[in-house]
Amino acid sequence: MQQKVVAAAIEAGKEIMKIYETDFDVEYKEDESPLTIADQRSHEIIKEALQKNFPEIPILSEEGSHLPYEERKAWKEIWLVDPIDGTKEFIKKNGEFTVNIALIRDGKPVLGVVYAPALDDLYVADKEKGAFKVSSVLQTSDHLSLNAVKLPLAQKNDTVATVVASRSHMSPETEVFINELKEQYDEVETISAGSSLKLCLVAEGKADYYPRYAPTMEWDTGAGQAIVELSGGKVEVAYDGRPLFYNKINLRNPWFLATRRK
Repeated sequence: MQQKVVAAAIEAGKEIMKIYETDFDVEYKEDESPLTIADQRSHEIIKEALQKNFPEIPILSEEGSHLPYEERKAWKEIWLVDPIDGTKEFIKKNGEFTVNIALIRDGKPVLGVVYAPALDDLYVADKEKGAFKVSSVLQTSDHLSLNAVKLPLAQKNDTVATVVASRSHMSPETEVFINELKEQYDEVETISAGSSLKLCLVAEGKADYYPRYAPTMEWDTGAGQAIVELSGGKVEVAYDGRPLFYNKINLRNPWFLATRRK
């Protein structure tokens, strides 16, 4: 299963990069979030691959139709897809956008694939094998498993905390969180990243905390949560301690905190 999902993400990434190198048009959805032809083409590639290989599992994609909860609530498994997470970063052409595919089982992510096509970095996790990173994917596509490095990669200094924050969504609450950490650690470093790469930095061990005290949707986080949790980290509802849960009545996530620290 994992190989077919990875293949779908990589193929979508290749198509995204063809458009990334051109002067593409930007549209805006009803919620004023941006949309490009790359989002739509990535959605179609992933949808076709998942329906071909796993016809029994329904797909919930940001760019697809969202069925009412009365129809969704009976689903034990779903694919959760964000064809381009970080469309704003895609439009800015800073490379920090990802393709996200997660398998959700009974509300919990059990498989996650995050591919950053401009960086050519791949993050993969499932319950049987754990979480891994593969760099230079297109150069090693025939030997992905041989080039996979188990996560986390880095060991952190106990006296220094690293916080990853959104390039596009720094909230006042996040600033308060960072200031509170400064009372617990000798030093607090802040790094910025776009899209699901923030969760992947926590999975790698390059960041200790990712406070997201701003809106996200389920497809923004499902794959990244799988990678964080299966690397030994946590993604929990802020001020609560419960893991993020999926296929809810409302597909908007509560605020959350991803962390490697106890």
